Amino acid sequence: MEIHSRSGPPGAVLKREWVREHLLGMIETRSAGDPIPSERVLSSELGVSRPTLRAAVDELVATGQLVREHGRGTFVAPAKITQELVLDDARSPRFHAPIATGVWTSSVLELTTRQAGARIGRKLRISPAADLVYIARLQRVDGIPMAIEHLHFPAALVPHLSREELEAGELYDHLRDRHQVYVREASQSIEPTVVNEAEAAVLDVPVLSPALLIERLTTDTSGRPMEYVHSLYRGDRYRIMSRLTFGTSPGAPTAPPAPEAHLPGLPPGDFAAGDRITSSTRGDVQDGG
Repeated sequence: MEIHSRSGPPGAVLKREWVREHLLGMIETRSAGDPIPSERVLSSELGVSRPTLRAAVDELVATGQLVREHGRGTFVAPAKITQELVLDDARSPRFHAPIATGVWTSSVLELTTRQAGARIGRKLRISPAADLVYIARLQRVDGIPMAIEHLHFPAALVPHLSREELEAGELYDHLRDRHQVYVREASQSIEPTVVNEAEAAVLDVPVLSPALLIERLTTDTSGRPMEYVHSLYRGDRYRIMSRLTFGTSPGAPTAPPAPEAHLPGLPPGDFAAGDRITSSTRGDVQDGG
């Protein structure tokens, strides 16, 4: 299965991205401790050089998704512990993320149509053979590279999505006004990672610099997945801040805690398990220096 683009040979970022997606799809269909094929086999299957394949494997080892054992091979790592923060406020049930500081601009690195593949197809509930619009986009703040976004849309929803729409104005406004795609909600995860060589060159940071990997799956008003995005934000310049509010109304009954129960990220026993926790999250661009 040699990877290729309809618009010509893939660039370094896009080729590495396709290799990474293939490996992640393999990880998702295996159990912890299962081996993955050798670099020789994978590079032959994907039609990429062994250094390119090895760099992608190195990245997944560094981020804890694969484990190398000397003399034995590479294996699927144990699953990560997941912590969920839920906004649960009857007075304001909507999630709100204030715009981060600075002047944000976007530039398109890649814009192509290709097959969804097994992993992205599962996320968007479309056939692996269905057409997918793939975009790699660089986000700058005050002219400084801040993030690389990889966006995936079912081509049937946005067959005429243009570079101009991706670089000017609010993308969700364009989806609503020009493509009749109405966004309703999204689920999002955030975890630490490091940048590879191609990403470091785009973001102007050293290789293996810390970064935040943000994944988002967005659904429309009918509940249909319409966008899958994963973004890489510079760890030295960007952070996510959450505000938590603890406690119940005065006099309200408190549910007894379950045995050995505690709230992830908080010392056991600090708060009753039945207490309400509300949260709000925003991005914060940090000053250089």
